[in-house]
Amino acid sequence: MYNDYRPCPYPYYFNMPMYNPYMPYLYPRYGNGPIYNNPNSWNNFIRLKDYGPEPFVVNIDDATEQNNYFRLALWTGEHLQVTLMSIDVGDDIGLEVHETGDQFIRIEEGQGLVRMGDTKNNLDFQRRVYDDYAIMIPAGKWHNIINTGSEPLKLYAIYAPPEHPRGTVHKTKADAEADENNC
Repeated sequence: MYNDYRPCPYPYYFNMPMYNPYMPYLYPRYGNGPIYNNPNSWNNFIRLKDYGPEPFVVNIDDATEQNNYFRLALWTGEHLQVTLMSIDVGDDIGLEVHETGDQFIRIEEGQGLVRMGDTKNNLDFQRRVYDDYAIMIPAGKWHNIINTGSEPLKLYAIYAPPEHPRGTVHKTKADAEADENNC
């Protein structure tokens, strides 16, 4: 009698793709986050690096949600820069001001509190932000975004002109602060 029960979907042994640490963008590891929990989304896996100043097209939602670094420059051109950020629970971007350029920030995942003002000690503008909110920050305005949610706050920021050196990667906020202190 023929038994059609096969415990393994691959009845014969052959070479299966395995994770290669030198090409993580081809075979992503298992882990946390939307890309790892859904194997069908592996087709959307993006190698996160600075692609500027070459022409570049990306699903910014997928790239932002995939990023787990505090700050990563995704594209740096002569007049514009796109960075991805992941802010840990209870943490913040850090109080800062950009004197020479405006900034656009979009929240992709999580929730937070935006604070802005004309001086470091007078942040009189305050708004709660959630998924799909956009924040426009004029040049010379002090600002901070605080993660008030229970998951990392995923966002992308557009600087005009670029704020960080091409290829910037800060795995943690401490790395970013150390890099800023060395400048």
